[in-house]
Amino acid sequence: MPGDATRDLRLGVIGGTFDPPHYGHLVLAENAAVQLELDRVLFVPAGQPPHKPDRPITEARHRVAMVEVVVADNAAFRFSRVDVERSGPHYTVDMLGILQGRYPSATFFFLIGGDSLAEFVNWRDPAGILEQAQLVVMRRPGWRADLTSLREVLPGIEERLTWLDAPHLEISGTDLRRRVAQGLPIRYLVPPPIERYVREHRLYRSNVPTYQPTNRQKHHKETL
Repeated sequence: MPGDATRDLRLGVIGGTFDPPHYGHLVLAENAAVQLELDRVLFVPAGQPPHKPDRPITEARHRVAMVEVVVADNAAFRFSRVDVERSGPHYTVDMLGILQGRYPSATFFFLIGGDSLAEFVNWRDPAGILEQAQLVVMRRPGWRADLTSLREVLPGIEERLTWLDAPHLEISGTDLRRRVAQGLPIRYLVPPPIERYVREHRLYRSNVPTYQPTNRQKHHKETL
């Protein structure tokens, strides 16, 4: 963002492994950009998330390439390397501190889903995160935040919470990786360029038996 560091900005930040990026990420970012009148939304892939030490993470070069693809067609989206280019552990509070150093006049909005808010008190220095950014939460249908428990650990957290009106898509990276490993489709769950990238680079393959349609399913497909 050449020249942006010299003026006041409203910057959204969405972090994660993006392994792979999917429509859930994009819906959250787009709705935040519009409803909060953000100048930019930064997509920040994590190097090695501290809460996933036992799960193999796809190489950063692949995750970076996929994020670059999904932000390319939206003028409000940007890709940031601040996490993948530094040594770990990779904590959100540290990442926000680096961004504040680069954009000292910016107001930051950290975007998360309702499931992440439920675990927020277990993150590294949640109070430090709230000092650096407004927490923007996408509501989940039928779910209500336990603000009483959050207040006990983080007094005044409501003042740093913004609720986003956005459709909730039940899409997760875990399920997408499982589907690919089992030979199931991810079309309509991820943007077409991501589907192609996963296929061309043979990501998420495993020794799990691939899905085989039954004879009835084969016949149904042929007669549609």
